[in-house]
Order: sequence, then structure tokens, then C-alpha cells
Amino acid sequence: MCEHYVARSASPFRLGELWEFTDRLERFGLAGYGWGAAWIDGDGVLRSYRDVRAFRDDPGREAVGNTETTTALVHLRRPSRLSTLGMPDTQPFDDPQGRYSFSHNGDLLNHRAYRSRYRAQGRLKGRADTEVGARWLEDAWHDGEPVPHLLAALHDTFGGQANLALLTSDGSPYHYAGNRENPVFTFRLGSIGIAGTGIYSIDRSVFKYVAHGATERRLVTIRSTVWLDPNGSPRAV
Repeated sequence: MCEHYVARSASPFRLGELWEFTDRLERFGLAGYGWGAAWIDGDGVLRSYRDVRAFRDDPGREAVGNTETTTALVHLRRPSRLSTLGMPDTQPFDDPQGRYSFSHNGDLLNHRAYRSRYRAQGRLKGRADTEVGARWLEDAWHDGEPVPHLLAALHDTFGGQANLALLTSDGSPYHYAGNRENPVFTFRLGSIGIAGTGIYSIDRSVFKYVAHGATERRLVTIRSTVWLDPNGSPRAV
């Protein structure tokens, strides 16, 4: 029951500008078991931060919030199995080659079929299904392969209810909508474009309780991917 979103704006913004929204997303989305973020820094480098505490309880969010960027990914954790709590399973997952940062909301049904393979390779540190999906994505990623194809293929491979978010090293944010229990919406908070999950409510309650003042609200079609362009506007890809 995690929640997550990607964000982008034409002009640099402080991540802290999104913290009020993030705090409500954690609270009404029933998260609070760890959080993390990824962003592109002023030198154009993909950076990330993770903590096992709730977003609202982590003092480190203040330093992260002072970071300026034009694009980001934020994940708020509520695992299906509380036995997986811990830093190794805290998202987002960074690609070891620095190509992207990746997060997941929902469940990857067939993760056990791949777990033994990655464990034998010494590539698993945690116990959650998302890490298995992250290892699969590392192997499937090839230069020139469209990100939407990769995200759809990941969902096809593992099945389940799965929303997938990804921020590439060139600053491109993507959100795949594959969880019928938690719809994905695009909208704007001021000048910042957002694509994010909807607090496990099969309606538009996310705008009543979380995304106050949101404009340009749209539902993302199930089993499709949106990309936020350099202005933060959603594009179906």
C-alpha cells in the first residue's frame, strides 16, 4: 500500500515545496514505514535519499527539502509484509550503473520465480518483491529501449497490481499505471507537474484530502505510461 509520485517543472524548485503535499499523501495513503526520494542535482547528477522512518518523523527531510531540482521521484512506503521493513527494502532503488532510480506500488505476483536466481547471483539484499523487480529491470535495460516498453514488460513478467515510477539520469520522469486498486493521476501544484498515486481510493479523493489546489487533473489510463515533459506536462508514451 505504498504511495509515490514523480514531479517536474520548467524552473528549479525546492523539494520542500512539495513536502506539505507529501506529508498528506503519507497520512491519507496509509504509508509511514520508510520513505525515499531521487532527483537531479545542480550538476546534472542523479542523487537519492532513503530512511526507514516515516516521512513525517525523519528530520533528514529538511536537508533534502532544501535541495533545488527540476525533476524528482518520491516514494512513501507501506509494505504488504511488515517483515520486510529495513533499509535494504526501502525505495526508490538506484540502478548500480546510475541509469535511473525506480519505485513500485502494489505487488509483483511472480517474484518468487526470479528470487532464487538473483539470490544465487548475490544480487539481493532484502526480502521485498520490489527488489526482485529492480534486478529484472537492470538486466532488461538496454540503450535505446523505450522506457514505457520496459515498464509494461516488467508488469507483464511479474503480474499483480503494479504502479511503477522511474526517474532517468537525464531527468526524465515516468509513471506506469498498472494498479486498479490505486489509480494514478496527473495534475499541477503551482508550476510543478505531478504524476502520482491516489491513496487507494477508487475515486478522486486524493484531490480532496491530499493535492489541495491541484489543477489540470487527469486520470491515467490503466496499463499505460505517462512521461512528464520539460514543462511538467504529461505526455502519453
